Amino acid sequence: MKISIGSDHRGYTLKEKLKEYFSSKDIIVRDFGTDSEASVDYPDYAKSVGTSVREGETQYGVLICGSGIGVSIAANKQTAIRAVNVNTAALAEMARKHNNANVICFGSDFIGIEEAAKYFDIFISTEFEGGERHNRRISKLENLNK
Repeated sequence: MKISIGSDHRGYTLKEKLKEYFSSKDIIVRDFGTDSEASVDYPDYAKSVGTSVREGETQYGVLICGSGIGVSIAANKQTAIRAVNVNTAALAEMARKHNNANVICFGSDFIGIEEAAKYFDIFISTEFEGGERHNRRISKLENLNK
């Protein structure tokens, strides 16, 4: 599996810890930055990760900022990206099962590495339910800006 990851300065430490976790699970990671705790703008990283997922370079994206909210909003501005801010196991599961989410977002001020790793594992191991109802809704999401 290949994933893309990005964070702003507040998410940098959690991003680095997640990269170590992914390495231990033989997950290939494309890191779009940031590379330090120096202040940066989260939309830049959300755009890069979203583009990587949308273009099929990576299967999933992981984005981190202080709250998880900013990166989620920014990622969802892109066509074909369904980003979710996750802070419970149930949200990680439902994001994939019903929404076929492809980017998981974390707020580093609210969860640590153990929780983020657990929620990521649930996220990638949960299959999209599909079916007419969920596919219809996802199709509508893709057409909101037309």
